[in-house]
Formats: sequence, C-alpha cells, structure tokens
Amino acid sequence: MRVLAAMSGGVDSAVAAARAVDAGHDVVGVHLALSRMPGTLRTGARGCCTIEDSMDAQRAANLLGIPYYVWDFSERFKSDVVDDFIAEYEAGRTPNPCMRCNERIKFAALMDKALALGFDAVCTGHYASVVTGADGALELHRASAWAKDQSYVLGVLTAEQLPHAMFPLAETPSKADVRAEAERRGLSVANKPDSHDICFIPDGDTRGWLSERLPEVPGSIVDESGAVIGSHDGTHGFTIGQRKGLHLGVPASDGRPRFVLAVKPAENTVVVGPRESLDIGEIAGTKFSWCGSAPANPGEAFACDVQIRAHAEPVPAVAFLAEGEFVVRPEVALNSVATGQTAVIYVGTRVLGQFTISRTVAVAGRVDPVVGRVDPQGHIETTTTLTSSLSESVG
Repeated sequence: MRVLAAMSGGVDSAVAAARAVDAGHDVVGVHLALSRMPGTLRTGARGCCTIEDSMDAQRAANLLGIPYYVWDFSERFKSDVVDDFIAEYEAGRTPNPCMRCNERIKFAALMDKALALGFDAVCTGHYASVVTGADGALELHRASAWAKDQSYVLGVLTAEQLPHAMFPLAETPSKADVRAEAERRGLSVANKPDSHDICFIPDGDTRGWLSERLPEVPGSIVDESGAVIGSHDGTHGFTIGQRKGLHLGVPASDGRPRFVLAVKPAENTVVVGPRESLDIGEIAGTKFSWCGSAPANPGEAFACDVQIRAHAEPVPAVAFLAEGEFVVRPEVALNSVATGQTAVIYVGTRVLGQFTISRTVAVAGRVDPVVGRVDPQGHIETTTTLTSSLSESVG
C-alpha cells in the first residue's frame, strides 16, 4: 500500500512513519509548511510547524530511508484556520483551531492531494483507532491508552475519509513507550518536548495576538441585571468562563468571584456573573458530521457521551437531530461552554460524530420532555424513557 506519512517533526509522527515502513508499506514522508513566515523558529516547546520541525522531520525520514518532501499549505492554512480563528473571536465565539486544521488541512487538503497522487492512505501520529464495526463499516475509536487518546480532535473525519486514515500508534500503551521506541530506532526526536497551545501563536498570548489583528473598541462589562460594573477594550479579549483579567470596578454583593457568562460583540458588552450561571443543560449546532455510519433513526433520542474539549471527561447524555440541528442534553450540567467549541459524540469508545456548538441553554429551573429538572448541583433527573435503545439507534 502506498502511504503518505504526515511528519510534523515530533516523536509521534516519526514513530508512526517508522511503523508504516516496518509493516511493508511504500512510505513517503511529507512535512506541511503552514507558517507564512518561513524564518520562524520554535519558541520553547510551542508550535509544530517551524523550520526546526521541518529539519527534524527530514532527519527522521533520512534515517528511515524514505523520500521526503515539504508541501506549502500556508495559503490554505491562513484562510481556513487562521482567518477563521480571527473571525470567530470577532463574532464572540471560541473556535478550536486544531479541529479546523484536522478538518480542512490534514484530512481534506492533504488527503485530497495524496489520493490524487495515487496514495492509498495518510498516516499520522495521532492516538486513535480505525476498526471495522459489526455492520462491516469502518469506525473511529478511542486509543487503547485513554490518557493519550486524541480521538476528540479527529471527530471531524467522515465515512469517506476513514478508509484512507492510518494511525499506527493506536494500541500503544503510553507516550513513554513511543519515546523508548524512538530511542531504540536512533531517532533524534526521541526526547523532543510535545508541542502545545496554538501553533500560530507561539508565545501563547492569544489575547495579545488578537489585539494586533482586531480593532480595539471600548465597551462595558455588565452583570446579569445589565448594570455596568467595568469596561473593556474589545470583546475579542474574552471567552466564556474567564475569571482573570476582568478588572471589575464593583465587587459582587456576596463577595464571590465572577466569570464571563456571555460575549456580545453586536452590543459591545461582556456579561459576567456567578459560576453557577455557567451551568449548561443543552447544547446544539447545525454544522455537524457523522464519523462513519449514522444512527438508524437520528431523530429519536439515543444514549451517548459528549465531550466538549480535548482533555475533558466525557459526560453521559442523550442526543437527537431536530429540524437540521444536532441537540445534546447531558445528564450532568456542562460548565463554561462557549459557542464555537466542538462537541464530539461517543457511543462507548466509538466516535459517532461532531458538531460546532452554536446554541446553549442554561439549566436553571428548566424542565423538558426528554431531560428532567436540573437540581442546584447540576444533576439532571430524567423524567422519560429514551425512545429507542442504544442497540437499535446506533449500528
């Protein structure tokens, strides 16, 4: 099988490429040049797309004896990831650029080009598994080591893409094992630090980075009653759940800390309040996709788990489609949920699908026909039975 190994310059992708070679595949390495500033070097352990990373990837490819290329995807990355990131913050949402990069770059632009060139699969160093389900269709599952599982950021993969996705690290027990293997293979990246944060904001200062690209428009910070208790220089500097950096001039009557509850660019206001006001009993989105086969009857409520951040714990929930919208109601209230975030839906270890959150509903005092009343601790008392069992809803 002809395999294109996406080599970021890190230890995971290097070992993944090595395992693809060991499996007897015809492997070619490729590094994606995503930065529009080619002179950029890594700052500490941040980022994943610098010149230093490209050189690390080339050294690994040379050691493995495979051809190596650098493909310039910087224009596509800027328009599909960076510009989207800026626009989302400007609109008062909190985007996930890693999800957009996987969706639009690594498993769209890269995979499309790979298939056009005659490759059968794209190999990456993600920790996740592609397995054949009971119905014979391919499914995406969590990696064997949940502590390192990266299936959340791969939730954007579609049924058409799964047959061409290869994840050789799926069954690896730990990252320590990958580093030990890299050491045995003589790979120079064996002890290279993991990349983290947003690759195009190398210093990690998202607020400062946005301030250089979006105009400062002073406005008011208000409490839930609408009373002005502070000011800001631009709504793009705030995210839902934020506590620090609010610089409020009026303390809360009960003395408790306040958090950002809403960001309203159209009104140029930021709303703050107590932590319990961040509890969410329903999330929904119209931009959704299925990762493999969809449930037999997605309009009927089915049991699942929902995960709203890469490192968050999955929360039991019920989900269903209604009027073109993916709706999820968790059994325990979610906290600090922002529109623009990605919700990934699981059934057991399987990734069922994902959507971009466009609407949230607070839990306070709400009763609905599927999920019951939410108590002050955020626990939901179910008042009805699901319309179909898990085995009937999901193949």
